[in-house]
This record gives sequence, C-alpha cells and structure tokens, in this order.
Amino acid sequence: MKMVIAAIACALLVLFAVAGSSYGSYTVTHLNTTVTLNKNTSAQVTEVLTVFVSNSSVNQYETNRIALNLTLSTWQGFIGPLLVQHIINPKSGVYNFKYLPGPLVPQYDGGVAKLIMSYYVNNVTSVKQTAPREFVYSFNKNVFNFEHATSGEVLPANTTLTIILPAGSQISAIYPIPDAPVANFTSGYSNTTQFSWFDGEPLSKFTLVFIMRESLTAEVTGFFTGVYNALGVFSYIIIAAMIAGLIAYAYAKSR
Repeated sequence: MKMVIAAIACALLVLFAVAGSSYGSYTVTHLNTTVTLNKNTSAQVTEVLTVFVSNSSVNQYETNRIALNLTLSTWQGFIGPLLVQHIINPKSGVYNFKYLPGPLVPQYDGGVAKLIMSYYVNNVTSVKQTAPREFVYSFNKNVFNFEHATSGEVLPANTTLTIILPAGSQISAIYPIPDAPVANFTSGYSNTTQFSWFDGEPLSKFTLVFIMRESLTAEVTGFFTGVYNALGVFSYIIIAAMIAGLIAYAYAKSR
C-alpha cells in the first residue's frame, strides 16, 4: 500500500512539474489599442501588447513563438486576460484576424516582446446624412471590451487607446477630453484626426461624433458607383443611352 501511495506521489510531482513548465512567467507592461475608422462604419484595429518574459521562460517563449499549432486561446493561457480583442461587435464579431508574437529583445533579467493582433470590426460607428454631401458619424461605445470597474468601463492600467478618424473629418463632440494631443484642445481640435486616451479614463459615457463633407465630384462618383453595384454591366447601357439622348437633343436643338 505504501508503495502504491509513493508511486502516486511521484506521478503527481511529475505532473505538477510538467504543468509548471507549460506556463511561462509573462507580465504585460503595456497595451496599445489603435482604432482606424473607415467611412463605411467599419474599423481596422491594431493591438500591441508589450510583454516582459522572465529568464526562466525565455526558451519557452521562443518555442511557443515558432509553434504553428498554438491558438489564441492557448496564448491567452500564457499571457492572461489582456490578450483579447478590446474592440468587438457582439452581433458580428471580428474578421480578418491576425496574430503575430514578435521577437524577444534580450534584457539582463529576461526579455521584452511585442504581441500584435490585427483585425476588422463592423458597425463601429453609425452614420446619418444631415445635409447634401454632409454626413454625421457617431462612435458606438458598445464595441469597447475593456476593464469594468464599479463606476463602469475604464481603460486598464498601462493602456493607451488611440482612435484615428478618416481624413477630412471635423470633430463635433468628444468625451472624455483626449489626453493627446493636448495643444489642439483650445482650437476645438480643428484639422485633428488622431486622439489618444491613457489608463484610467472612463469609457461608460464615451462620446465621439464627427462630420464628413463630400465634394460634388465625390458625390457624382459615388452615385455612378452605386448604380454600377446595383445594375452591373447594364448600367453602362443606361449611361450610353443617356449620353446618346443628350447628343440627339443638342443636335435637334441646334437645327
């Protein structure tokens, strides 16, 4: 009986030793989430986690990095809950997801690596037309997937959130006041399309509204693009018929 107990004890020790070596000592030192908004209300998201890897886990990280069979869930077991998409639409999820664990930069007590996630999300903004060639976009705060505190959702410690608007956008409303750029606050953020918030900022009442105005050329181009998308090659026949009609009308009027 004692031999059986001893054998079981040895087996448990081996099991714990294997389990302990399968999870390295990783510490996330910073999270940078960048959201690039598109005119079609989607967004490209790039998230960079800076991770410190202890000396005892350097070899394991290098092995994990070149392994082809590790899923994001497996990496989450190594890194922790911060390795997750922080911009996500619950109704549509994300698409074109890519994950890249970067090379390890050696330090005297271990090393530092950057883990990069890149993906797209739909319906990050909503849009409505308020005047000819004028469109108002509103950010959907429900896509945030950050830390929840007693006061609501907040940016975790050592986190930077950056939102990039489409070129030519004009800010209409923004809250909380961005931590960067500081200098553009007094000018109402005119000609500013990139904003950043740092750790601790509340997100429960996050507001971002911006206006885009299209040129007449863009409106005409968009009209014909819409016609082509709806009718395909048949749209060329319609356009050709319209042009022929205008030529015939001009010819008849000149006689």
